[in-house]
Amino acid sequence: MTALFTPQLPDRTAREIVPGAHHIPDWLALEQQEWIVDRFREWVQGPVPLRAAKVRGHQMSVRTVCLGWHWQPYQYTRAATDVNGARVLPFPDWMIRLGRYALRATGHDAATVGAYTPDTALVNYYDANARLGMHQDKDEKSRAPVVSLSIGDTCAFRFGNTENRNKPYTELLLASGDLFVFGGPARLAYHGVTKVHEDTAPEGCGISGGRINITMRMTGFDG
Repeated sequence: MTALFTPQLPDRTAREIVPGAHHIPDWLALEQQEWIVDRFREWVQGPVPLRAAKVRGHQMSVRTVCLGWHWQPYQYTRAATDVNGARVLPFPDWMIRLGRYALRATGHDAATVGAYTPDTALVNYYDANARLGMHQDKDEKSRAPVVSLSIGDTCAFRFGNTENRNKPYTELLLASGDLFVFGGPARLAYHGVTKVHEDTAPEGCGISGGRINITMRMTGFDG
């Protein structure tokens, strides 16, 4: 992989960050990344466009398109009532399989893997100026693991504790193709993106600039 600029990536071995949170670098091959980027270009064509949500009246710098369920602070709906009222695209079967592969790769037992049926994905696009403040993923009824995939520019990612936004937290870099899974005791850990390193997307990943992040979850909701 080559890039115009590569930040220091001191530890590129798979590891457990804290109990329940696992990072596997380079989990997706370049061909897989490019294929997913092609799907992303289809998703943003609608029926619900890429949009920046407003949280407590402030517009996020990250833009999102959703699959399966539409996330809006602080709830999930089938229709994007805060955008254009359209129903979001269905959650793809291939992503369910990918989510199960991710759990298997991070050491989850067969029962957990078999029961994992994600039904929503928040597909986020970060430009060079986008950030994501420390937050918990707690709008879901289910506490099944969250599977996160990164494609494009490398980001500085902060993964914290379950009590507050302050230390202790771990700082790491998520590069194109990386997998991050958090569940169990780490499921409600605060986490955020503090920086996007511009011009670090590897050639062949399908995107020349910016970062695409897919987080798939089980909502636990019916309907």
